[in-house]
Amino acid sequence: MLGIEKKSIAYLTSQFAQSGTVEWIGIRENRGAPLLSVTTVKAKAGIGLAGDHYSSKNGKRQVTLIQKEHLSAVASMLGKQEIDPGLIRRNIVVSGINLAALKDKKFKVGSTVLEYTGECHPCSRMEENLGHGGYNAMRGHGGITCKIIESGDIAIGDLVSF
Repeated sequence: MLGIEKKSIAYLTSQFAQSGTVEWIGIRENRGAPLLSVTTVKAKAGIGLAGDHYSSKNGKRQVTLIQKEHLSAVASMLGKQEIDPGLIRRNIVVSGINLAALKDKKFKVGSTVLEYTGECHPCSRMEENLGHGGYNAMRGHGGITCKIIESGDIAIGDLVSF
């Protein structure tokens, strides 16, 4: 085929053009509380992020991530210039990487190792937080859930790598 080598799907799904970057971090101390923006957070293996109410032993939703690029898309669909990351209730905003491509993978964020556990679908709070149409704007753009495999620190500017 004209020198083009066929690659397996396993090979193709392991190839990334670049590492991602942590752009924003948020934790909430209590259920329903607003997210508190922080510059660094400790991730505890098998538990969750220090200070976040979602901390739970062996849970599949110990940390949530969303793409900055998706926040821009959602803002556009809502006719807004931008969206405050705290309103979407995810722990970490990253840029430069397709989070859906991390399905079934372990990856590093800062010095922490995470494992993809599923998609993070929007909840009814999106209508309240983002306004009319917020829930539908977030559909397909909600990010991912992960469990923490190896403890470490995560800070703004850290790389998301493989």
